[in-house]
Amino acid sequence: MDVQFYGANCVALSYKGTRLVVDDNLAGLGGKAVLKNDDVALFTGAHDTPANLSLKLLVDQPGEYEVGPFSILGVAAQSHIDESGLAATMYKIMADDITLLFTGHVSADITDAQLEASGPVDVLFVPVGGNGYTLDPVGALKLIKEIEPKLVIPTHYADKGLNYQVPQQSLEQALKELAMEPAQRTPKLKLKPADLTETTQLIVLEKA
Repeated sequence: MDVQFYGANCVALSYKGTRLVVDDNLAGLGGKAVLKNDDVALFTGAHDTPANLSLKLLVDQPGEYEVGPFSILGVAAQSHIDESGLAATMYKIMADDITLLFTGHVSADITDAQLEASGPVDVLFVPVGGNGYTLDPVGALKLIKEIEPKLVIPTHYADKGLNYQVPQQSLEQALKELAMEPAQRTPKLKLKPADLTETTQLIVLEKA
């Protein structure tokens, strides 16, 4: 399975001829949309409807879905922006004997029921930019300790190519607060079950 990061919370998974894209809200942030025809689109929160695209599937709410080689479980969660009352959806994605969890802008205080539904997790994608808009490293670390993934991939941090509604802290500052040294920095991650270890490691996916 190939994994690429495009900035913000946008990540693409490619496996056995199917491409699944999570949170392509890049156009609204001044970036370039990456969704293409025949992609599977997942959104963890509010989003703009992709224009002029013939998607294989669009998912933006809790539920169970099967598409190509991917099994998807959307888990209802509370948005990090508590005062808004917004709902969020975490996605547990399974393919090639690997389980990935995308949290989006979720509250760090997830429930036992949400933990049970989402676990166990091999790869956790978690925002770290903070400043009240999304999880900061303290909240991210709380989730990491509760979920106990084998790999952690940070998302949604400062990016010169994107105009966030709220300024986000830099990746290096977030890593310092997480106190986790990257085991690898790569523009494309090739995930294989045999490469996963029992010790939690952090991978930095460089923006594609």
